[in-house]
Amino acid sequence: MGHTPLVSLISVNYNSLPDTILMLESVKKLSYPAVEMIVVDNASKQSPGPELTSRFPWIKFIRSEQNLGFAGGNNIGIKASKGDYIFLVNNDTIMFPDFLEPIVAFMESHPDAGMASPKVLYPDGKTLQYTGAIKISPYTGRGRRLGLLEQDQGQYDKNYKTDLGHGAALIVPRKIIDLVGLMPELYFLYYEEHDWCEMVKRAGFSMYYIGDSKILHTESVSTGNDSPLKVYYLTRNRLIFMRRNFSGLPLLSGMLFFFTFSVPWNILKYTAKGKMNLLKAFLRGVGWNLTHLRVALSVCL
Repeated sequence: MGHTPLVSLISVNYNSLPDTILMLESVKKLSYPAVEMIVVDNASKQSPGPELTSRFPWIKFIRSEQNLGFAGGNNIGIKASKGDYIFLVNNDTIMFPDFLEPIVAFMESHPDAGMASPKVLYPDGKTLQYTGAIKISPYTGRGRRLGLLEQDQGQYDKNYKTDLGHGAALIVPRKIIDLVGLMPELYFLYYEEHDWCEMVKRAGFSMYYIGDSKILHTESVSTGNDSPLKVYYLTRNRLIFMRRNFSGLPLLSGMLFFFTFSVPWNILKYTAKGKMNLLKAFLRGVGWNLTHLRVALSVCL
């Protein structure tokens, strides 16, 4: 019998212990025989370590005394992992028992695969959240998920190259991380997995969607839906991503579009809805880029 690759599942917890427990219960049911489970706590108000290690003694628990964001928390786990493959999974996901076999087999048989994400469904198990994605436009700074909100009728039960992965479920061979480096921590929250994907593609590898593997994902548990935190980081990081990954006319066009259309439109939108807290968050995100020109540009590849 051939070698069974060790898969290091890494999940970051932040003040959401019930979700992490549900996720770990699903890990217990995985049929794949070689799994290492690492949970990184990103400075939650109360450490979940005692309860998690008592209920799930087979996990490796790491407590960070500082909230290092999505990338920083996952990078702690990556550094502590031993797997041939690193599989980042959000703590608000539920894995099916046969989740790992198809995606690991695909990675093993496709040496050009630098990253891959499975089919991602909403908790009802019928509504699609991700079946691949169209690349982020240099003009708008936004990408587009394929299959979003469609009903799963097997129409995406196939494997194919795609432009972007899904940060809630992303597998990366260790050899790729050794080559391109860890996930960029500048972002803190949102866009970092897309930037990482661009790093992998620039190194000559491909991003894949694996329709044979599926996972449930709640989405927006830690940050809240349409919260000031979410608006701030999406705005801030949209601009950072554009500046790191585009140049010349595409970057200039994107910045013109953002400042002549997106800024006025968002000001009007939040003002009309009376959501001044979201308007302040949006303007803070814009302002960060205007006051950190050197910081953002110094990490360009």
